[in-house]
Amino acid sequence: MKLRRIVAGALALALAGISPVIAQDSIKIGFITKFPVEFFSTMENAAKAYAETNPGVDIIYGQGASGTDIEGQIALIESMVTQGVQGIAITPVDPTVAPALQNAVDAGIKVVLMDNDIPDWTGKTALATTDNYNAGRIAGEYLKTVLKDGDTLGILEGVPGVPALDDRVTGMLKGLAGGPSIEIVGKNSTNCTQELGVSAAEDLLTANPDLKAIYAACGPPAVGASQAIANAGIANDAIVLVGFDACCGELDKIVSGQEDATVAQYPAKMGELGVDTLVRAIRGDEVQPLVDTGAGLVTTANVADFQ
Repeated sequence: MKLRRIVAGALALALAGISPVIAQDSIKIGFITKFPVEFFSTMENAAKAYAETNPGVDIIYGQGASGTDIEGQIALIESMVTQGVQGIAITPVDPTVAPALQNAVDAGIKVVLMDNDIPDWTGKTALATTDNYNAGRIAGEYLKTVLKDGDTLGILEGVPGVPALDDRVTGMLKGLAGGPSIEIVGKNSTNCTQELGVSAAEDLLTANPDLKAIYAACGPPAVGASQAIANAGIANDAIVLVGFDACCGELDKIVSGQEDATVAQYPAKMGELGVDTLVRAIRGDEVQPLVDTGAGLVTTANVADFQ
């Protein structure tokens, strides 16, 4: 009789279009990151560690080819829906992937965003991320302490239009407010790549020979900027370079004196909490809509703590 009631209940859920979690050890989820850099590899490794310590949580992994690989990420979302996942944890490459995610939600799949938000999309279960605006303020407040009136600042944006990356710039400008009078002499996009970071920084340095500081909203462009500065024969102490992510060689650049500071996110915590939030939501537990994974400033004084 008990078995008959269980089967009947499962059938009722199926007819209602709901995919029940049969047991706590039978969860299948997808984990999608943007593109192959250290930051997202760290997130994926944290997800793998979570799966190892939570037997029965089966994770399918996918990753885009670049920071602008919208079609690739949509294809990954659709593939995971086809493979029967109950949830997807994803770092959305762009807000335009929202319709594909909504199709997943309409199919009964829960979605937790990581790292980047899609502000106008209401289908997400939760967002596990750094508060990028406040993290950007950390960078601005640091710059405020090392610059003086009349200094010039060039900005290397990530991917304009991506809310998390835009917040890193607007937050930085807020952190600068109330300090010395700084002139912003240029904002160049980089798609968060090292190669574009080199060329964008070169353009800033060519147009502004007396440039005093560069702020990069992603780790790879910060490293690219350090290369451009070295190629131009500019001494480390002649220009202030501040990055964001503490990844992709930035810590080595801080140790060598080529980069002054960076804002560290905690990608391992982001990956772990993103997966844990998704698993608990699938099991019917109440979860917070915003999971703040923190940020901190890295300089020569504390870089060893992050290595």
